[in-house]
Amino acid sequence: MNRKILLIVLVAAVAFVAIIYTSMRDLRNNRVEVCITFNGRQACRVASGPSQAEATRTASDNACALIASGVTETMACGRTQPDSVKPLN
Repeated sequence: MNRKILLIVLVAAVAFVAIIYTSMRDLRNNRVEVCITFNGRQACRVASGPSQAEATRTASDNACALIASGVTETMACGRTQPDSVKPLN
């Protein structure tokens, strides 16, 4: 009985790892580096996503988190056109 339980747990763990790997592999297809200047400060961040647009948005949000303070500035920074967007594939 213990071997059956161990086998079931092992198969479930392998299936779980395979699902996670497949999901993460798709994210690596769209990597970008985004640089933004806001209020005289600049930040560059790299992000991945299922599409280039989503990766760009994530990298922009991450860069704005470093150079903006408060909700109002963060929202304004998020609407700022990036200085550069470089695909990293």
